[in-house]
Amino acid sequence: MSDVLDLACDLIARRSVTPEDAGCQALIAGRLVAAGFAIEPLRYGEVDNLWVTHGGDGPTLVFLGHTDVVPSGPEDAWSSPPFDPALRDGRLYGRGAADMKGSVAAMVVALERFVAAHPRHPGRVALLLTSDEEGPANLDGVRRVAEAFRARGERLDWCVVGEPSSKERLGDLIRVGRRGSLSGTLTVRGVQGHVAYPEKASNPIHAFAPALAELAATRWDEGNADFPPTSFQVSNLNAGTGATNVIPGTLAAQINFRYSTASTAADLRARAEAILDRHGLDWQLDWNLSGEPFLSRAGGRLRETMRAVCLDLCGVEPEQSTGGGTSDGRFIAPLGAEVVELGPVNATIHKVDECVAVDELERLPGLYLAICERLLA
Repeated sequence: MSDVLDLACDLIARRSVTPEDAGCQALIAGRLVAAGFAIEPLRYGEVDNLWVTHGGDGPTLVFLGHTDVVPSGPEDAWSSPPFDPALRDGRLYGRGAADMKGSVAAMVVALERFVAAHPRHPGRVALLLTSDEEGPANLDGVRRVAEAFRARGERLDWCVVGEPSSKERLGDLIRVGRRGSLSGTLTVRGVQGHVAYPEKASNPIHAFAPALAELAATRWDEGNADFPPTSFQVSNLNAGTGATNVIPGTLAAQINFRYSTASTAADLRARAEAILDRHGLDWQLDWNLSGEPFLSRAGGRLRETMRAVCLDLCGVEPEQSTGGGTSDGRFIAPLGAEVVELGPVNATIHKVDECVAVDELERLPGLYLAICERLLA
C-alpha cells in the first residue's frame, strides 16, 4: 500500500472515540521525530494534543486535525467492523476514514515529503492535533491549546484544516470561513397539577408555545455576501412526568443559533430574551458560545493558494463556502491566522460504513505538499 493508505489504516484501527487518542498521536510523533520535527505533547485533562514543528523564524503554516472519532453506532450494521480498516471497490472503509484520519495521514505524509525535499525551507511548517474535536464541549482540545499559544505569543500565519470539505470530488469545495454557534439551555417554569384542574396549575408547554412560534419565525438577519442568514433551531424539547394526567411543572429546551457576521452573539441573546419576556414567561436561559464566526478574506494568500492548488491538481474550480457546522479553525482564527479547510468528500461522515475513495486519499498529500511549497519553498 502507499504511505498514506498504510498510515490511514493504522490510525483507523485504533479505537480513538472522543476523548481517547488510543496511541494515534504517539505513532505520528514517532514518524515526525524521525523526519527531524520537534515534538511538544500538550495534555489537558483527559485530552491529548500534539504540537509538531520544523523550521525557524518566519511565517508559520500549520496543518490542523483531530485523531478522535465519533462512536460507530451498532457495529453489526456495518458491512465490515468499523475499527478494522477494509478496502472494497476502490474505497477505504472504517470509522474516521473521512473524518478525519485520512486527512491526518495525508498531512503527515505531506510534511515528511516537504521537509525531505526542502530541509532548509524558510519559516516553519507545523502540525496541531487534538483528541477532543468531536466532543460536546471541546474544553481541553484546540480551544485550550489556543489559549496557551496566545499566552506565549505563538506565531501562526496560515492554517489548513483537514476537515472533509469536498462535496462530490476532491477539491470541489474549500471552506473559507464558518458561522458562529451560540447554544442555550432554556427552562420555563410553571406549576404542576392535575389535568382535570388546570385552573390550579400553570402549564409551561402552553405558555412557551407562542414564544417558540415567534422565535422560529423571527428573521434574525439577512446574512451578507459571505454568509447565509442566521438560523435558529430547537434541538431538544422536554416536559412532563410521563403520566397522562399531570400538568408538568417545568419545560426544558435546547436551542441553537448558527449566526453570520451580520449579527453578534450579544445581540442574539438580547433579542431572544426580549421575546421570552414579552410573552410573560418565568424562564432561565444558560448560554454557551461555542465559537464566533470567522472569515478568511478574499484575496488572502492562503485562500488564493488553495484555490490554485485545487484548480491545478484536481482540475476543478473550488466553491468557496462558509457553510456547514463548526470546526477547530474557530479557535485558531482569533490568533490572527488565515484559516481555510480542505479535505476529502464528506458524504459518509458520522454514518455507518464511513469511507473515502482510495484514489482521492492518495492524491491528498500532493495537495497539502503543493500548499507547503507555494507558501514556504
